Amino acid sequence: MDGTVRTIDLPTQGKIPVLGLGTWRLGEDPALRREEVTAVRAAIAMGYRLIDTAEMYGEGGAEQVVGQAIAEALRAGEVRREALFVVSKVYPHNASRRGTPAACARSLARLGLDRIDLYLLHWRGQFPLAETAEAMRSLVDKGLIAHWGVSNLDTADMEELAAPDCAADQVYYSLGERGPEFSLLPWLRGRGMPLMAYSPIDQGALAEDAGLQNMARRRGVTAAQLALAWVLAQPGVVAIPKAVSETHQRDNLAAAALSLSADELAEIDRLHPPPRRKKPLSMI
Repeated sequence: MDGTVRTIDLPTQGKIPVLGLGTWRLGEDPALRREEVTAVRAAIAMGYRLIDTAEMYGEGGAEQVVGQAIAEALRAGEVRREALFVVSKVYPHNASRRGTPAACARSLARLGLDRIDLYLLHWRGQFPLAETAEAMRSLVDKGLIAHWGVSNLDTADMEELAAPDCAADQVYYSLGERGPEFSLLPWLRGRGMPLMAYSPIDQGALAEDAGLQNMARRRGVTAAQLALAWVLAQPGVVAIPKAVSETHQRDNLAAAALSLSADELAEIDRLHPPPRRKKPLSMI
């Protein structure tokens, strides 16, 4: 996989970039379609290879934005399909034995692709996890998805799932929400399964954090870059911040190359302490 971002291994073979582009809230307004497609294309042009979306985002609109951007980038010769790692998610109410393949087919059509690289259960719903996993494995067998995984599942859910072929768990994880570190992240690490961190900058809130701002000034970076670099410094963690402006996309890409010292990590721990007890997994 080419690109400027380092990768980590998946437990199901293959690799995933540690930094990707989130697309939540894209595809909601048709009037913004061209602007959003241009933004995703810009991200691809500057080196992003992981793009995360879901059928929920804009009720398929975000997948259409991503699909159009990829199609244009491929036609222009800006990237090869095999260099991209596209993630999408199935709604829980669609995640039945029959509903999962139907939802996947709709997502593939909106994306204009013949394969989704990683297909996730968006959160736990009414269907048994085992049933969804069975449907996911069937999609892998048919070559419609390369890997499958879950999102917003905590340690007990992962133990119930008991699926060594589950490739990743995508959850809310940031300096402001370090709860997954108590049990979920160690559990995932023990199985070589990446944690995909959504909202890794707390939807931009950490950019205004006074303590991080002071630290960032000393490094000549922004507080948001520092917060993102901290997430990316955690072993086995992938981050997928949403960024529409080229400035934010470039800032996030630069954060992936930012190395934090032991002293800086200790200072960040003082500003945002790690969890001392188990608490429910947060969701946005």
